[in-house]
Amino acid sequence: MELKEAFVLLVTHMIPILFLAYMATDILLRNKRKTEHILLSLIAFCFLLMFVEEYVRNQVPIEYSSILSALWLSSVGMIIPGLCFHFLIKFTGLYKSWPRFIYPYIFYVPIVFVIMNTFIGAELVYTQDFFEAGMWKYPVYNTNYYIAMTVGTIIDCMYLIPLFIAKHRSKLEEQRKIYQQLIIGVYVAITLNIVLGYFKYENLLPPHSYIYAGIVWCYFLLRTMKQYDFLNLYDKRYEKLFRLNPNAIVLLDFQGKVHDANPAATKLLGRLHLQQNQLFGLLDKSLQEQLLHEKQIRDYAMHISNEDIHFFVLVNADYVMVDNEMHILLILQDMTLQKQYQSEIEFLAYHDTLTRLPNRRLFTNQLEAAIEVCQRDHQTLTILLIDVDHFKSLNDGYGHQCGDELLQATAQILQQAVGDKGTVARIGGDEFVLFMKEPDFEQQLNDFTKQLQSTFEAYTEAKYPDLSLSLSVGMSQFPKDGNDEQTLMHQADQAMYEMKRKRKLDKLKEI
Repeated sequence: MELKEAFVLLVTHMIPILFLAYMATDILLRNKRKTEHILLSLIAFCFLLMFVEEYVRNQVPIEYSSILSALWLSSVGMIIPGLCFHFLIKFTGLYKSWPRFIYPYIFYVPIVFVIMNTFIGAELVYTQDFFEAGMWKYPVYNTNYYIAMTVGTIIDCMYLIPLFIAKHRSKLEEQRKIYQQLIIGVYVAITLNIVLGYFKYENLLPPHSYIYAGIVWCYFLLRTMKQYDFLNLYDKRYEKLFRLNPNAIVLLDFQGKVHDANPAATKLLGRLHLQQNQLFGLLDKSLQEQLLHEKQIRDYAMHISNEDIHFFVLVNADYVMVDNEMHILLILQDMTLQKQYQSEIEFLAYHDTLTRLPNRRLFTNQLEAAIEVCQRDHQTLTILLIDVDHFKSLNDGYGHQCGDELLQATAQILQQAVGDKGTVARIGGDEFVLFMKEPDFEQQLNDFTKQLQSTFEAYTEAKYPDLSLSLSVGMSQFPKDGNDEQTLMHQADQAMYEMKRKRKLDKLKEI
């Protein structure tokens, strides 16, 4: 072999062989366990074998060309479509709807013909004749040759079917771009296959130059897999954020099964005592329907409860592709404490901090509403204004903590006495007020008032026997003493101070 011929073979065959060897190794080392990587590595290796066959065939006498082409080139050529289809079906995720007895075995049926062809001495595909032109040994472009090229081209066109289906079904722009890139690769490979395979280029290009279309196809596959791996790597960059995020992040499939959960979600699911497939069932029906219809969810407020455990959460949701399958990415922000704080703030806006009774604002609103009802239904409403006598002496002698305890005890006594017949409120200091629709007879009211005072004095005498603590009670009635809140409160206030004045006079007389 002359130096020029050696150099030409280096450029036309050895460089593609080295490229394909690099590609097969690189893809396999990226992920030795992933089926797509293994298949792509095998595809590159098969094209490498085709270039090796052509390199060897052009080094040996021409009488060996037919047998090498039939046993080596044609056999590898029959295996490549199966590998390519397997890769595309697996990569696009279409295999999931295939019966298990078909996938992936159907792709490797041609191996049976390869084995048979090998054992019977290549007679199945022993169809090509060759002639020498310069340093090359070209096949004769006869009917059998064009039939083989046409069948190969049709098979190449069939690669487009799973790619178009997957692109149509894909809902993510990044995924559609990957499929579009593969579609372009198929078109380019088909074009090169036709241009380089159907026309003669004696002494211009090496024989069987259509195999260079395989390099282009492998390049597009390599580029696609790198982008695919990059997207996975891009996701992995945020894995720490996923793991450290204080919000519960859950990856669900559309059957409601949890496929992944960050530590916050694991803790939440553990506290709820949930199994892997139970979370979805606890979501609101409306939210479930929106998720199943792939609607974006933003700040959806809801309660999650299981047994005696309750959470108030804000739900956000979006959708991601995992292994070419759409999944629900659910983010649950636990707002239970914030909700409790908010409820407490709202409660304290209308309630007394110490006794948890309604404050003056809420009591006034409730009293006005009760007056309207009584006016409409011609009912009687009784208001009692209550003051703790000598409360200052308790604070001075025992301290404010004991004073607070007495106020809390007084609130409890009043609430128990009124029950569900009316409303009790603390309107400031040691003053309380209540209204009732019953009783409406004077004797019943007097008995009720005396019972309050008696219960209060029994409590204070047991705890503070050295103090003379009591309740002064002022009473007014609707509609007898007034028709509005201000008038009724004023009348009750006057009655209470009248009771205080009378008690002072009674004590002076005793002295």
